[in-house]
Amino acid sequence: MPLMMRQALRPGLRASSNRLQHRSFAQSAVVSTLQGKIKALADKKAPQLQALRKEHSDKSLGETTVGMAIGGMRGIKCLVSETSLLDPMEGIRYRGRTLEECMEQLPKAPGSKIGLPEAAFWLLLTDEIPTDADVKALNAELHKRSSLPDSVIKTIDGLPKDTHPMTQLSIGLLALQPQSHFGKAYRSGSLKKTDYWTYTLEDALDLNAKIPILAARIFRNIFFDGKHLPSDPSLDWAGNYAQMLGVNDSDAFKDVTRLYLMLHADHEGGNVSAHTTHLVGSALSDPYYAYAAGVCGLAGPLHGLANQECLRWLKATRATLGDQEPTVELLTQFAKDTLASGKVIPGFGHGVLRQSDPRYMIQRQFAQENFPDDPLFKLANVCFQAIPPVLQATGKVKNPWPNVDALSGTCMQRYGLDQEDYYTVVFAVSRALGCTSNLVWSRMMGLPIERPKSVTLDWLTDNVK
Repeated sequence: MPLMMRQALRPGLRASSNRLQHRSFAQSAVVSTLQGKIKALADKKAPQLQALRKEHSDKSLGETTVGMAIGGMRGIKCLVSETSLLDPMEGIRYRGRTLEECMEQLPKAPGSKIGLPEAAFWLLLTDEIPTDADVKALNAELHKRSSLPDSVIKTIDGLPKDTHPMTQLSIGLLALQPQSHFGKAYRSGSLKKTDYWTYTLEDALDLNAKIPILAARIFRNIFFDGKHLPSDPSLDWAGNYAQMLGVNDSDAFKDVTRLYLMLHADHEGGNVSAHTTHLVGSALSDPYYAYAAGVCGLAGPLHGLANQECLRWLKATRATLGDQEPTVELLTQFAKDTLASGKVIPGFGHGVLRQSDPRYMIQRQFAQENFPDDPLFKLANVCFQAIPPVLQATGKVKNPWPNVDALSGTCMQRYGLDQEDYYTVVFAVSRALGCTSNLVWSRMMGLPIERPKSVTLDWLTDNVK
């Protein structure tokens, strides 16, 4: 059993751990509560991990084919991610709970129907639905940790305005790295393996507290000439981020921001941003290094940029249609013509899912309840009916159904957040919750540095004969 998982079973180690924590950082009541719940869950999981390591480490999880090796490693079961699991038919589950269940069960802001993303963060860390009091205390803790150092503000404010927002975000995260509790403790030479996870948790809390403030500053610098809005500690984590963006002061915009951040918080460990964060973290790079790397992966057009590509496609399609009312018949022919011209239709299909993405369906319900007559949503709704049968008829598409990106941009632009180059930053603010929760659990479980085996084309050719 890894040392971290033995911690709950060895009082001496636990006492040593607590002494080291108190020497290094002040600990609030809510952080103590989080630590206690994570430790209790680790204690519960320890026998399971021990049995898997000792009794089943040589058991096969399935074949690895040549197609998997040259096809992006799709379908290879070789990662452990405790926080969420992606089911092809049901979609993502946060600690075993569907997103619909999370929407229903997670605490909400006053007057809102949306499960709070910071409550999802608690769930990912602890496998427990927090109480309203827990979330209130967590929000107070995040507000307390949220201020940016002057050096970081100077760095971000000094960047050219034409620097892409995702580039600025990765620079900002690296500029925050000198604040890392894990990095400082590791460099001191006194950090024990049993304490890796507690320092990672400290960094996770700090990073998630600061990233919306950093992201809002980047937004206002680029699109509003550096005219910033103050943080409001009376608001929840996501609601405060929405008001600091300053594009719409309505409760509906706060709600759509809460919804987006909750739905995108985690998507198991195999996607580019999560896997990159885990990979870099496995080298014991601190969470700032690790998530900055994940953000760079998220910036890719095949990952985090997809939502803005979908919105641009919808806008272009609407412009092509002109004054014609979108109908299923019209969009069916348009989709056929698009495919015949060698172009792709963004927002449909998924590497794992084989049904409509539950995240899409939840956003669709929100749109139907809040802006059913929005022209872009009406077009997107017709696409939902027309495009899957066209894709299915090709016989080449395993999943013709819409994914979350097909509607995310439409929801944001409805409330005035129409700066498409910024959309992936909003994604990054959300995904920080899941990626950093995973880092905490990777250190708790003592997962080693990641080092898969690579082979050459010649090796593959020789071994398939």
